[in-house]
Amino acid sequence: MQRIVILMFMLVLGRCAAALGQAGRPLAISGSGTDSATQSAVEGGGAAEAAPAVYHVAEVMPAFPGGAAAQLAFLRDKLKYPEEALRKRVAGKVLVQFVVDERGHLLDPQVVRGLGAGLDEEALRLVRIMPWWTPGLVGGQPVKVAVTLPIVFRALE
Repeated sequence: MQRIVILMFMLVLGRCAAALGQAGRPLAISGSGTDSATQSAVEGGGAAEAAPAVYHVAEVMPAFPGGAAAQLAFLRDKLKYPEEALRKRVAGKVLVQFVVDERGHLLDPQVVRGLGAGLDEEALRLVRIMPWWTPGLVGGQPVKVAVTLPIVFRALE
């Protein structure tokens, strides 16, 4: 019996600019990886200028080269559904968070919510082998932007 693997995805933003009322303003990220509602010290200067801020919402969000269709094709071509997940019939959504830097490199991918059975590792592997993205822009300048990518695993028999 042939197994068909369907992979769906969509980009989920960490925050909605309209809900925050702070479009284009950086949010500080604490060492634990959780968001802080405190504005970074961009306006006030100081030590925060040494490390560029990570945005959650940018005027132009980072994008996979070629758009959503190219991203889907990439994921479909590169996906290797783990045998353990097939045996246990595990399916669902793995959330992977990473930062797209000013050059489009994907930094620090980590599983925010996983499923186990090898699916978390496969989602991380897919993100790590992705080509460089088009960076996000604020004021026409490239900036670091945090992205959460949900990868949906579904095995059909």
